[in-house]
Amino acid sequence: MDCINSTGALAIPPLLEGLGVEFILLNDKEFGHFAHNPEPLPEHLKELCNEVVSQKADLGIAVDPDVDRLCFVCEDGSMFGEEYTLVAVADYVLGIQPGNTVSNMSSTKALKDITLKHGGQYFSSAVGEVNVVRKMKENNAIIGGEGNGGIIVPDLHYGRDALIGIALFLSHLAKSKKTIKQLRNTYPDYFISKNKITLENNIDVNVVFEKIKKKYKSNPVNTEDGLKIEFENDWVHLRTSNTEPIIRIYAESNFETTADNIAMRMIKDIQEAI
Repeated sequence: MDCINSTGALAIPPLLEGLGVEFILLNDKEFGHFAHNPEPLPEHLKELCNEVVSQKADLGIAVDPDVDRLCFVCEDGSMFGEEYTLVAVADYVLGIQPGNTVSNMSSTKALKDITLKHGGQYFSSAVGEVNVVRKMKENNAIIGGEGNGGIIVPDLHYGRDALIGIALFLSHLAKSKKTIKQLRNTYPDYFISKNKITLENNIDVNVVFEKIKKKYKSNPVNTEDGLKIEFENDWVHLRTSNTEPIIRIYAESNFETTADNIAMRMIKDIQEAI
């Protein structure tokens, strides 16, 4: 368990003890001095991945500093995938109590697949925890969250919470009688290509998006948060940042090269529209 020298070192050990889990803590001493970049991304979790393998552990757990985002490491040191944290937990919850789910529109479509498999309805929201929560309330969703490893379970509270995520994920893993790698292999392999393009001053993004929307008028389009365009099996989401003069371009496909190609095509479309 990588505590990143933050509040996870206080909150998570009592939970794991209560669940009867044997664990080893990493980075649980120098509070406030993050041991590495606090984003729980693969490039920042190499220590945890190596430790899982050397300790012959069943899995590794990583959280962010305020313990609302969560990701897992498989027994072979590979990443479970932060996009699939919500997918796996939702699979477990929906298997017990069928219902609806919500994630933001930049998150993997695997959650929709799982929801439909369990007979529920999936809804997408604008990016941002508050937007996910609003959509969950509107549609009586029993679980929701974001592809960055944020899980929201209304039975606990309407906020991202890694603690409930850990408990539900470990319950799912135990009852499945699978290794974490085997569990990951039960879910589809989708790839999200994440890119961005910097905007010059005085660029009217609305005009740019309108031009792109017109170009792809034969495709399903969602304008709730920027511009999301769906293709036969793929999607791309264009949205401006709230903090930087950029457009984020997220594309998902069954194949990594296809996702990258969709993103590159959109970057070209944006440049031409500008």
